[in-house]
Amino acid sequence: MSDPVYALNLFNVSNKEEYLAYARRSAKEVRTHGGRVVALGKFRECVTGDIEPRSVLILVEWESKEAFETYCTDPGLKDLHPHRINGTSNYVWHLFDKLSDLRPILK
Repeated sequence: MSDPVYALNLFNVSNKEEYLAYARRSAKEVRTHGGRVVALGKFRECVTGDIEPRSVLILVEWESKEAFETYCTDPGLKDLHPHRINGTSNYVWHLFDKLSDLRPILK
């Protein structure tokens, strides 16, 4: 099996009803597909950097990249993902490899 990955989700809610339709099912489906929500956050302030702030942060740990991809491509969830797309704006969805320390980056 592959190593875990983290999915960083940053976005604004643009349509509350659409996003609620996604949120009602997504937590269970994320768990079913090998994911675990590590953190939920509401934007507080920009300390440094030039990225446009988003109002919501969700950090999900996935068992593997394959688990993440299965969640994204499962035909049984074909009706779920459009609610996320239609309920949000300025979506940033980045994957990060899990590291035990920063040595691989600092080589």
